[in-house]
Amino acid sequence: MTRLLLWRHGQTRWNAEGRVQGQTDVELSEIGRAQAVAAAPRLAALHPDLIVSSDLRRAADTAAALAAVTGIKVEYDTRLRERHHGVWEGLTGDEIAAGWPAERERWKAGLPVGGGLDVEELDELGKRTVDALQEIADRAPGATVVVASHGASIRRGTAVILGWPESAARTLLPIGNCHWVDLRLDPVRGWQLRAYNTS
Repeated sequence: MTRLLLWRHGQTRWNAEGRVQGQTDVELSEIGRAQAVAAAPRLAALHPDLIVSSDLRRAADTAAALAAVTGIKVEYDTRLRERHHGVWEGLTGDEIAAGWPAERERWKAGLPVGGGLDVEELDELGKRTVDALQEIADRAPGATVVVASHGASIRRGTAVILGWPESAARTLLPIGNCHWVDLRLDPVRGWQLRAYNTS
């Protein structure tokens, strides 16, 4: 049975400061590196056959911790990057609320942001993430694949690949640093959620 383990990267300094990262290439903090090293043996025990990562450093370096344990070479896919947040990248939630209160409320509610801010809409994020996940699964049938990615990408990708309506997608909590989602492909029923936000 094909299995996808969607693994969020370790903590960064911007995570700790509550800053929106988006596609800004922020590296792991020392805490984040330790989180990746600690999680790697637990994921290795699930016998991955393939590791695919976002090319952003925080995900790539998280994946490298698993590669060091398993000896599996990491592959990279830019479609697994975090949601692009345009002019908000590097800002805190309070700074965004002060400058764009209406847009931030729509963002928090999972609604289209608009406003010419160059924030990637959730539909676009879900499509590119699931396109990547489905392509990975199609070329590795029956494999266990660890996908190192980002919080919003994993959250949205999970909902879309499961075919959930928007009302259900909004119920998913954020993924913790170095936690993962366990998805399995049943040949009859399609993708199924085995675990969410686990470690």
